[in-house]
Amino acid sequence: MSANINVDFVMSARAVKNGAFVADVAKTARFLQVPLNADPLPDQAIPSVKWYDAVQAAGRWTNPMEEERGDILFIVHGYNESQHDVMDRHRRIKSSLATVGFKGVVVSFDWPSGDNALAYLADRERARACATMLVNDAIRQLSARQTPDCMTNIHVLGHSTGAFVIREAFDHADDTLLPQQSWMVSQILFAAGDISSASMSSGNPSSQSLFNHCVRLTNYCSSHDIVLDISNVKRIGVAPRVGRVGLPVDASPAAVNVDCSVYYAQLESDPSVQQQDEPGGIPDVQSHSWYFGNLVFARDVLQTIIGIESQNMPTRTVGADGKLSLARPAK
Repeated sequence: MSANINVDFVMSARAVKNGAFVADVAKTARFLQVPLNADPLPDQAIPSVKWYDAVQAAGRWTNPMEEERGDILFIVHGYNESQHDVMDRHRRIKSSLATVGFKGVVVSFDWPSGDNALAYLADRERARACATMLVNDAIRQLSARQTPDCMTNIHVLGHSTGAFVIREAFDHADDTLLPQQSWMVSQILFAAGDISSASMSSGNPSSQSLFNHCVRLTNYCSSHDIVLDISNVKRIGVAPRVGRVGLPVDASPAAVNVDCSVYYAQLESDPSVQQQDEPGGIPDVQSHSWYFGNLVFARDVLQTIIGIESQNMPTRTVGADGKLSLARPAK
């Protein structure tokens, strides 16, 4: 069972001004233990070594075969999110995963997005500027703390612009780290990913580092996502997004696409489905943010994290064309 259940773990890349976090990039990351139901504050920071120890301990659990393992799931949020929004989404994911049986620990990487819907490009520049902290100060440090008696699996889930942060972090790390400084994550998951579909083609230099450092990348997409619609005014000239149209046909063999379009249409149109699958309601723009707190999505994420193959997941169906779709498990 996880330890430290009375706090939420957050790694903050936000700068501090007048004793409060602001939407600018910090020179160094802060490692927070945030009290339940509170928002992040600078005085919640603890030394990085103690934070790594606490996160690793919280992620440990024992499987039904009495084998020790650890699972740490980093959540990387999207653009235009206040710290209150970030924590709300963190807690929705944490709660839904716990409901379906996840025994690891959820950690948020809080990069300095603003809270202005028109500041898309400014947020994207800040996301790029702080992306390296995710690998250098989190993933690589925790990877180096593996122990023979308990292998810790690190996973990363990026929502919206969070997918861009992850891609930039992995790419920059490969450009700057020495070869002997090896690091890996188990699962990378994109939900409503705000990067171009074409950039995920096999061999594309923008995304090659993602596949060099993970076991599998799972992309969740939905054609109903109005935020990722390229006709949206802030996206003029932007290529189709992987979170709306899915992976390209020449994506890496290590990538799996899960189309959520049919399931979302059912969720949106049937109040009884929404009540059962999304008991906490859907935050913000529904077609873009329904993943947070959704129990079908959480179950699929859990099965992905523990390594179940796609064809054996009750939350997925396979079409005649071989494509995977998210689906409510048959009762």
